[in-house]
Amino acid sequence: MQPDTRKNLIDILDAATDIQTFIHQYDLTAYRADAKCRAAVERKLEIIGEACTRIRNNDPDALDTLPYAQQVIGLRNRVIHAYDNIDDAIIWDVVSSKLASFVSSVETLARS
Repeated sequence: MQPDTRKNLIDILDAATDIQTFIHQYDLTAYRADAKCRAAVERKLEIIGEACTRIRNNDPDALDTLPYAQQVIGLRNRVIHAYDNIDDAIIWDVVSSKLASFVSSVETLARS
């Protein structure tokens, strides 16, 4: 594993932990009503996607071990470039039900 890959994996884990903290005790309605929380979650998703992009560029074999990494990169691009057309329900679904599985695979790779 490339040295930068480990740093990027840590960045992903830190951002994911922050997201989990931000949305703790929220549901979709509360998330939609809290502009600060939405902005913070979207920013952390940008970081996660950018870290995946850097891994893809510097250590593609490592990225291949992360399921859904390409979708994470796509989500990052959507949040950044289509910021005015973000569906809060999709973001909520990602962070409330799909992020934990992705984090688990990142943790496994980081331990290797």
